[in-house]
Amino acid sequence: MTTHLAQSAQEPGLGTPGAVAPGITVGVSAAVGRTPLIRLDHLFPDSGVEILAKLESVNPGGSTKDRPALAMVRDAIRSGRLAAGGTVVESSSGNLGVALARVCTSHGVRFVCVVDSRTNATTVATIRALGGEISLVSEPDPETGDLLTARFRRVEQLLEEIPGAVNLFQYGNPANPGAHAAGTMREIAEATDHRLDVLMAAVSTTGTIAGCTAYIQDSGMATRTIAVDAMGSVLFGGTAAPRPLPGLGAGVVTDISRTVEPDQVMRVSGLDCVVGARLLARREGILAGASTGGIVHALGMLVPHLEPGTRLAFIVHDGGVPYLETVYDDAWVQQTLDADVDALAAATSSLLDTAARG
Repeated sequence: MTTHLAQSAQEPGLGTPGAVAPGITVGVSAAVGRTPLIRLDHLFPDSGVEILAKLESVNPGGSTKDRPALAMVRDAIRSGRLAAGGTVVESSSGNLGVALARVCTSHGVRFVCVVDSRTNATTVATIRALGGEISLVSEPDPETGDLLTARFRRVEQLLEEIPGAVNLFQYGNPANPGAHAAGTMREIAEATDHRLDVLMAAVSTTGTIAGCTAYIQDSGMATRTIAVDAMGSVLFGGTAAPRPLPGLGAGVVTDISRTVEPDQVMRVSGLDCVVGARLLARREGILAGASTGGIVHALGMLVPHLEPGTRLAFIVHDGGVPYLETVYDDAWVQQTLDADVDALAAATSSLLDTAARG
């Protein structure tokens, strides 16, 4: 039997050389990206809008953060800032932590993830399972009252304590939006023949919306960008307030956010995120996280302002398994968001009425 082999593409210092059969990738990082773009016909069937979902939750680490994690680590290796045996210290609300744990492990790098008390227990367990270490911040910064600021301070402390440790700083690293310009948005544009009216993305570091916007502008697409942010986030002129769910919004204005101006910013509550996530799961069979739920709710509110026939795409930023004990748990929603089953049903019905035409 003859086996036809193809030489694997390899970047110096970033993988193991060798020949592989066609269709076989070398290492899990090669599976990052090229995620499906899915048309959703059941979410808001009477909206008159063509709704497309970029399913980033099928990346190896379960989120869109796989893209910037890989890009930032490779950039640090190429620049000489990071080598095998080194240490990465990074602040994360969860998804980037999971992605970095995987990437760092595959490159022989120690990873310490600084998380706060809002981070899902499943996410923390996943980071540990992948070889990462956890540094938990349980109290907000005493000066600002913000947990993200407290995480930044813990990162600075660890960088002083661990010799040669590197912080990739996802909130300002150009490789973060660069990964979305070269990957996420390019893939959406190519799948739609560069004909897309609206793009919606949730924001935290703002790397996704910044990278997608850069591609849109560079390629001359006439696509409106809509940033979905949390109530209580200070991004794009927001007012600081407590935010019950991780991964959406920020308590500080990130460096990347200063480089991008979305065409529109829509803010959602914790309850909005729950309603949207559950609706997506029940109507399309897509179990997504809180930030994607926020996008779905914002989309339902946006529909009356869109022309019939509008083609719209949104990012499914991550999967919903880490949120089973929060977003998808009635007891947690009642205790944390003061919304019982009847309140959820009423909010869902109201959203569906808003998104229906005529």
